[in-house]
Amino acid sequence: MDGIKNTSDIEYKLGVLKSNNYYIRDEEQPLNKALFKTLFKTQHELVKRNNSYCKYLLKKNDFSIFHPTYFDPYFLKYLKNPLVITVHDMTYEALPQFFNSGDPLPYYKRLLMEKADKIIAISENTKMDIIKYSKIKEDKIEVVYHGIDLTPSAYASIKHLPENYILFVGSRWSYKNFHTVALAYKSLLTKFPDIKLILAGGGALTYGDSEFLLRNDILDKTIQISVTDEQLNTLYKNAICFIYPSLYEGFGLPILEAFKNNCPVILSNCSCFPEIAGDAAVYFDSQSPKSLEEKIESLIENLPLRKEMIAAGNKKTLEYPIENCVRKTIDLYLSIS
Repeated sequence: MDGIKNTSDIEYKLGVLKSNNYYIRDEEQPLNKALFKTLFKTQHELVKRNNSYCKYLLKKNDFSIFHPTYFDPYFLKYLKNPLVITVHDMTYEALPQFFNSGDPLPYYKRLLMEKADKIIAISENTKMDIIKYSKIKEDKIEVVYHGIDLTPSAYASIKHLPENYILFVGSRWSYKNFHTVALAYKSLLTKFPDIKLILAGGGALTYGDSEFLLRNDILDKTIQISVTDEQLNTLYKNAICFIYPSLYEGFGLPILEAFKNNCPVILSNCSCFPEIAGDAAVYFDSQSPKSLEEKIESLIENLPLRKEMIAAGNKKTLEYPIENCVRKTIDLYLSIS
């Protein structure tokens, strides 16, 4: 949307009456005033009223392209113009064992993929998995990589930040493969007892998380913190390495965040990771804590290797300017409008 603002021959309208989304806080939201607060007592009310507003805009038909941000088919019977959807990943389809079989999202996703005039896949790996797990034809799919703002990062201080730590970012459940990181870290402590494990985001430790860490004698070495974007940059910048152990991702934007902030990256050898990071990262066997432990140890003990990886990451980041993502998305809109 920010890119469209700087493009003369295209404009957008956001179909939102009110949202708690931090990243669109400055966008026009007709009911984002204290006067209307009583209309949005629950998340259900928020979704319901935003859907109604979108239906109103769809019926007006004063637009060329509709690009929803989630797989909810409520709009289909009102839509007369071309539909573009973004498929970020095919995790539900590739790893169904990790999800509730009663969740309608895979059905909704398939329905919208079949109805869409164009599908944006955020990596070649996602494109190939769309083809693998559906009957969508290849010519309907366009790969548009995510991008990152290449201007210098802003940083913010974090109180009591340990001197030496490895970094894990985001959710810790199921296919995110956090337990492999925890077990590798446990073994690593026998040789490097002063290194901490920092968990950025992902919510406070659950009972299950805490019990698992406690049973493995690493709870007192583990720090979970919620951070701003600027503080997250600081965590990347000062970490020994960033570990992304997930069994499946569609792109892996934290990889670019780490690269940009001079942080060596260790990735599982899964899904899109080799495509996105190439030779700028170190890879481990996703099922082997020992494999991960060895990769972390090599970075701790080999400062020249860390510097080499930082340089490679900086270079790789240049392949993903946000401007490319914006331009290719707009070009796709114009091709079917």
